[in-house]
Amino acid sequence: KQWYQRRVAITAGDSTPQPAHRLNTFGVNLWAEFSSLAVQHKATNIGQGFPDFVVPEFLQKEVRDAVAKPSANWYTRAMGHPRLVKALAEEFSPLFGRDIDPMREVTTGVGAYEMVYAAITAFVNEGDEAVVIEPHFDCYVGDMALCGGKLVRVPLRPTGDGTYAKNWVLDKAEFEAAFSERTKLLIITTPHNPVGKIFTTDELEYISSVCKRQDVIVVSDEVYERVVFDQNKHVRIGSLPGMWERTITIGSAGKTFSVTGWKVGWALGAPALMEQLTHVTSCTSFTAPTLLQEAVAGGLEYERSVAHTDEAYFKWLPAKLQDNCRKLSDAFSSIGCQPVWPDGGYFMLVDTAPMGWDFTEEATGRCYDVDCVKWLTREFKLATIPISVFYGEQNRHLSGKYIRVCCAKSDDTIEKACQIIKSLKSKKI
Repeated sequence: KQWYQRRVAITAGDSTPQPAHRLNTFGVNLWAEFSSLAVQHKATNIGQGFPDFVVPEFLQKEVRDAVAKPSANWYTRAMGHPRLVKALAEEFSPLFGRDIDPMREVTTGVGAYEMVYAAITAFVNEGDEAVVIEPHFDCYVGDMALCGGKLVRVPLRPTGDGTYAKNWVLDKAEFEAAFSERTKLLIITTPHNPVGKIFTTDELEYISSVCKRQDVIVVSDEVYERVVFDQNKHVRIGSLPGMWERTITIGSAGKTFSVTGWKVGWALGAPALMEQLTHVTSCTSFTAPTLLQEAVAGGLEYERSVAHTDEAYFKWLPAKLQDNCRKLSDAFSSIGCQPVWPDGGYFMLVDTAPMGWDFTEEATGRCYDVDCVKWLTREFKLATIPISVFYGEQNRHLSGKYIRVCCAKSDDTIEKACQIIKSLKSKKI
């Protein structure tokens, strides 16, 4: 039928190339839409999760050293640059309580983005389902669509004092009802984007019990694992009893070292899982850039040498981002908005409902938060991100009047943002 429709279109003089049906649900990329708006209005950008501060000197040195090595400028091993997979295995073995085989239980790719795509593509057939906890990062939607799969969404709901991310929780009955005989995967993000929640051991033990009972694979997106605030603890679901064999744990050098443009990611898991991911990545990128894998390996080795000292980047990063988050939180609180204090990660939600802003007269047909974000960008040169775009249609009403802000920014950006925020107190639409 599709072939016939295509032939009819061509015969009728319509020469527009017809895309694959898998792309029918794709529209304007939200990051392209809001980043373009921010650039157009020269806005201070606290919306998107790219750090705009200087790369640490030790990592700059690793790049300089790597580019001088002839072998670092060649193709490298498809499953992961040997030095990097060994450094990752050394780093994560104690965190998972097992000896990770660097050559069989680690694979690398072009960012965590590719690792998520590979994990979904490797295990989802047309008609299969993946349960995902929402709000959730948007790439999961596209990856599932390209595989012909379906996302089944289960929302986090604020309970008790919803001004703390830790109090956004799953309804257990709702969660368990999302699984069926068609479920192949659970996709979970911790620390969570955009809520900032870090799932507790008790929560992860419950989630793992459901996954084992339903016999599904867990794709655990843990790119913000190095950004943990206060006394919270990041627990890896793959480290829990019986979960290593069914969990693909995904990480990111971009988020770990604040170099998001490097696009080096990794996945950890049992050999039977990693082998399938490699089948996918060998047909997409074949290998992440050798030079940057070499530099990331050196960065991890350096961090291990200074662990638990004042020189450790992994000590500086969460402290710095928490301080930034506190400054943004105080600024929003001062004008009457209600921040949702995160457990960790790059992001914080802010409830703008107390401001009484109303965009219904603009009649854009978009959600409140989309109109609010565009207004802030256009009128006050402050770029943020709406969270309705992280929900499916059924639960989009839960986005309320929240917007998302990023605390992984330079001192200058944070200072400018706070000044703009405080100026909003007397602003009316």
